Amino acid sequence: MRTLFFILGWLFFALGFAGMFLPVLPTTPLMLLALWCFARSSDRFHEWLYNHRVFGPPLQQYREHGVIPVVAKVFAILFMTVSLLYVFVFLELALWAKALTGIFMALGAWFILNKPSYPPEQAAESK
Repeated sequence: MRTLFFILGWLFFALGFAGMFLPVLPTTPLMLLALWCFARSSDRFHEWLYNHRVFGPPLQQYREHGVIPVVAKVFAILFMTVSLLYVFVFLELALWAKALTGIFMALGAWFILNKPSYPPEQAAESK
């Protein structure tokens, strides 16, 4: 199982890295999956990703406080909306498939918007 989690960790990392350049792939959730897989397969790569200078801070904020930064929320909701519009306007899918897509995206948006935008100490400072 360790080998499978290790391979999945690198797969999720690669997809998350691609997400930095492709708006259809969510970088942070994929990096969270990679971190989870590495936690079950390799302490070395778990620590590397968790302390990475680019990917580490959002992973640490999410792990410690459940924080999704405002910028990430805005981009996530924006790209979900654009993707959903694309599905409804340009794809020839059954109405139930379009509705199911909309429901899943709405659930994703609800999850994202219900997470704090700032760590507790930073949120207290802004009040």
